This record gives sequence, structure tokens and C-alpha cells, in this order.
Amino acid sequence: MRHGTQHADVVPAELEAALRGGPFHVALRAAIAARGLPLQRVQHHLSRHGVRVGVTSLSYWQQGARRPQRPESLRAVRALEEILQLPDESLIRLLATSAERPGPDRPAGRSYRALVEASGILEHLLAELEAPIDDGLLTIGLHDRVRMGSRRELLARESHHIVRAHRDGVDRYIAVHHGDPGCAPERIAVHALENCRPGRVRRHHDTGLLVAELLFDTRLHSGDTFLFRYAFEDGTAGTSREHVRGFRVPGGQYALQVRFDETALPVRCHRFTQQSAAAPRSGRQELRLSGHHHSVHLVEPRVRSGIVGICWDWD
Repeated sequence: MRHGTQHADVVPAELEAALRGGPFHVALRAAIAARGLPLQRVQHHLSRHGVRVGVTSLSYWQQGARRPQRPESLRAVRALEEILQLPDESLIRLLATSAERPGPDRPAGRSYRALVEASGILEHLLAELEAPIDDGLLTIGLHDRVRMGSRRELLARESHHIVRAHRDGVDRYIAVHHGDPGCAPERIAVHALENCRPGRVRRHHDTGLLVAELLFDTRLHSGDTFLFRYAFEDGTAGTSREHVRGFRVPGGQYALQVRFDETALPVRCHRFTQQSAAAPRSGRQELRLSGHHHSVHLVEPRVRSGIVGICWDWD
């Protein structure tokens, strides 16, 4: 059992200041130094907690050359808090705080911590659906159409997807919807619109995640192409400020179109890319609303692994 204040009386002043103000890598370095542990010993302690992290990664983390991002890495950070006798959530909080702080290339959006928590829950939901890491499909083309409502809320997203199978027997696709803060996943509807039918659906209220199985009408052979269309009907959250799509592997063309209600138009819109949820945003470019349909769009001829999105300001 852990107690966040159990070791407060033995925390050196330098470490205490780093834990209070960060950044993460400085606090981690100070904590390791305060306990007098070489990185090999830290790695050994992590392995006893069931977490595998290389000495090189630990070194990069404490230098600030890299940040823990993956679910396994975040589990390691929580284990480090116990191993280094730190208050609960102290290192995780610093990761979240530094990533939430907007910069010139990173407007405020979902917090890094929210994305991290969602990534762990997503793993769990995908495991419930017995979804493999490699689903056997390569995206050739994907067009997302997002509709915004008069209350500045996300009403719906419709996706038109073209894929090619790279192995035999693929007969489904797992679609993921991450609602805006305050959404109610239990009230979000999934619609299988073309060449697919709904299968199992899993929801997680606290993170706003919904994972839906879309079953194809046929089993694909390696090399087969397939076109299907589906939608998420939302409208359950408050003000929405961005829409993003993540890509685990490179693929074909991606188009994202966001259409706003004529009674609730943003003052400015931008497109952006990110290498990961924790990385700074780059490729920032202003987008102009179309006159009649009040929409903006982006087109990526060939997507790379990472995140592509559009964000907007209301006033």
C-alpha cells in the first residue's frame, strides 16, 4: 500500500522543488539522484514490478531527450513513483502539466493526461473485442465528414473508408470514437451505412471512448480492396474545439471536412499534424470557411504515422 506523504520528511529540497515545478525530466533525474540508484538498478526494480523499460530509455527520459508516451511507459512512470518513494501522481502530473501548457505550435486541446488515460482504456476495449494489433487492412483512402451543431458541439462524424487486405480472411474493422470532454458514450449511436453491419460495441464513460465492430459482408483475400461507410452520432458533449484522426501506420489519402452550423461559426480554423499525442504540433496552416456550406477541409495525399487534425477558435 502506498501513501503519498509517507516519505515527505526525507525529500531533499532540490527534489521537492522539481516535483513542485517540473519539468518532468528534471524531477525524474533529481529523484533518481536522491535515492542513489544507478539506472541498471532502477531497471531491475521496474522488472520486479512487471514493467520492462531499457536503460537507454530511462537515460533519455531523465535527459529530456524523450518523453514516456506509450501505455507501457506510463505504467513505468507510476512504478517509478513507488520505487523512488515519491508522492502518488507526482511524476504523472508533471507529464500532464507540461503537455497541457499551450505553446506557439500547440493550441490547447485535450490534455495529454486524458489522451494517455484513453490509450490505456482503448487497449482494454480492443482486447475485449479480440482485436489484433495488425487488423490486416491498409488504408487506401479515408474521408471523414464532421458536423458541428448550433451549441458548438460535435453532432456527428461520417467516415467513408477504402481499404486493401494484406492477408486472407479479414472480415471486420474496429472503429474508434473519442468524444469531447463531458460526452456520454452510452448515448452515442453507431450507424453502419454501407457494405458493413454493426457488431459488438464497447464504451467507457470516463474517457469518452467508444469502440465499435463493423462486420463486412464478405471475407477478404490478400490484395482485395473494400469500401465501407459508417458514422457516429454524438451531440452529447459541450463545446468542441478540434477534430483529430490518428494513424498507426502510413497509408493513402486522407481528407477531413468540418462543417459548422450557420448560427455558430468559428472566428478562425487551422490544420495541424503531430507525431504523437505528446509531441508539439507542426504544419500549422490557416483554413478559410467556404461561403455557402460554412466548412473547412484538409487533404493529405499520403498520411504518415501520427496525428492529423483541424482546430478552431470560437471567439
